Amino acid sequence: MRARGLWHAATSALLLSGDEKRIYVHRRTDTKDVYPGLHDCTAGGVVVAGEDPFDAARRELAEELGVRTEPEFLFREVFEQNTVRYHGFVFQARWDGPVVHQPEEVAEGWWMPVTELRERLDDPLWPFVPDGRQFTRRWLRERAART
Repeated sequence: MRARGLWHAATSALLLSGDEKRIYVHRRTDTKDVYPGLHDCTAGGVVVAGEDPFDAARRELAEELGVRTEPEFLFREVFEQNTVRYHGFVFQARWDGPVVHQPEEVAEGWWMPVTELRERLDDPLWPFVPDGRQFTRRWLRERAART
């Protein structure tokens, strides 16, 4: 799909602490087929045929981070860079429990203050996935507008 540049749907779920002051950031494994070794702050993946994006977000949170909670839909946005082209369904979830990485996808992870993430996203040299950077910047803008 990505190799041929085909359009598809995917989810991206931000994981926040219960007080929403921290966000979970992780580094992708070096064996990932897209954006290997880069940092990300979303759990996500392709929505399979017939699957509801909400169910896909819940599935990806459980698979990648071991988190079983109900995500909240935030927005839908198109991402297009080279052959990676999809309609992104962006969610957030709150969680204060343990995080258990899927070893094939997540090399390491940690909680980061949202304020620090905002600063790091502004650094173009920080190795961060481009779709996550785009979606998280929008999330930060909308979050700031609400407060």
